[in-house]
Amino acid sequence: MAIIELTKENIEEHISGSDISIIDFWAPWCGPCQAFGPTFESVSEDHNYILFGKVNTEEQQELGANFNIRSIPTLMVIRENIMVFSQPGALPKSALAEVIEKTKALDMQQVREEIAKQQAA
Repeated sequence: MAIIELTKENIEEHISGSDISIIDFWAPWCGPCQAFGPTFESVSEDHNYILFGKVNTEEQQELGANFNIRSIPTLMVIRENIMVFSQPGALPKSALAEVIEKTKALDMQQVREEIAKQQAA
């Protein structure tokens, strides 16, 4: 699947339509973002069942604020409309592949139960 440019107008549609979404929050002036780009693209080619999206934080400042992005690059993983991973900084290809494997292995029923417990407390 190709990498999709996410905007405030289309992000909800894309995320809700995907079991797993991986979002790269970046900016054109950011050196580490530019260095991470080819890694993100390479991993996306190996996992065509996952939505890979990029959010240009310069053009989509409101979206960056909504996701509480404080530094870039920031990588965020959403599974079944629940954020399960968020980390600033560029990851090497092996670490990104590991994040994907751990995301796939999550018991989402258990995740939902844990969220419910936290909200009840």
